[in-house]
Formats: sequence, C-alpha cells, structure tokens
Amino acid sequence: MSRFEKKNEEPLEDWLLSYADMITLVMAFFIILVSMSKIDANKYEEVQSGMARDIGNREVTKPLQDLRSELLGAVAGAGVDEAIDIGRDDRGVVLNLASGAMFQPGSADIRPEFRPVMKEITTTLGQPRFTGYQIEIQGHTDDVPVRTPQFPSNWDLSAGRALATLKLMNEQGLDAARMKISAYADTAPRVPNHSETGRAYPENQAINRRVQIHVYPR
Repeated sequence: MSRFEKKNEEPLEDWLLSYADMITLVMAFFIILVSMSKIDANKYEEVQSGMARDIGNREVTKPLQDLRSELLGAVAGAGVDEAIDIGRDDRGVVLNLASGAMFQPGSADIRPEFRPVMKEITTTLGQPRFTGYQIEIQGHTDDVPVRTPQFPSNWDLSAGRALATLKLMNEQGLDAARMKISAYADTAPRVPNHSETGRAYPENQAINRRVQIHVYPR
C-alpha cells in the first residue's frame, strides 16, 4: 500500500457501551427518586404549563385551576361566603365547609338551606372533564368532647358528618366510586383551639369544626 493512501478503518464504538450503561443508571436513579417523592399536583401543572408556553410556544389547560375557578363561581352569590373557602394544597383543590352553617349543633343532619349549595358543588365536580379526579371527604371537629347517644365521641360525629356529605353528593348525582371518607375528630385543626395558657378560642373552634373535601387526580 502506498504511503499516500489511508487505511479505511471503521471507527471504534466501544465507548457506546459505557455511555449506554451510564444512561441506564441515571434513568434508574431518577425513577427511584420520583417514586420516593411526593408530587405537588398544582406545581406540576404550573411547571407543565410554563414549559409548554416557553418551549413549545403553546398554551395548555390547567384542570385544577379551572376546577377551583368553577367551584368559586358555583358558590358565589349563595350567601355562604363565610361558610366555604376554596383553596389548594399539594394534592389538588380543597373545599372547607363550616359545620356551623352545614349542620345543626351535635348533629350530622345537613341543613335544608345548605343543600342547594352542595348541589352546585356536586354539579361542578360531576362534569365529564373532572371525572378523573378522586374526592376525599374528611370530617373534623374541635376539641370539645362530644357525648350523645348517637355520637358517643368526636370520632363518631366527624365520621357521621363525612358520611352524610358523601350520601348527599351521591344522591345529587356524583358517582360514589369516586368518593371516600375519613374521620379526624379533633386531631387535625386548622388553627389552635386554645391558647398556651389553656384559654379557649371560640372563633378558632368554629373554624376547626368543618367538612373538608379534597379533589385530586386519581
């Protein structure tokens, strides 16, 4: 072969094996990381929308944001502004329904005047585009002990109110398969029931007596 001629050799691709191994390990690491992490549904939705807008130059829907806006519109003008607040947590949308407006004291019977408000909420949650969302109904009380023949403890009362809410929403057309209930009694207050010296805060106790409805992706 002439010294002016170059030998035609195939390039070595041994490095691809190491590269593939590294990529596989990195992928496995992120899979484990994601499986162990707690995903904030609202932040995920915002990040997804931001990436679509900045990178893809397009807008995407925000179902959780739309749901919260529609729920706010559904209860607006019903005269229950102080009885219902609608916010968000790391799972999705949260509705806090004040037990004082929703139930008779020490009872799990829903007041007749509150049923139309629940109908608006149920109708909104029952829309086809929201059927992929789970609904968890939580019953909460303050720390004042409850002892009645029907409800021997705060646990019984909080469970009874959560169940009554589920039954009403089911009667109003919401699929029971999407719903579940839980009872917390006085173990998960929104605000302190008492001061550090033990003085009761009646306003805070009223806030803690509530039914909390969590709506989040299934």
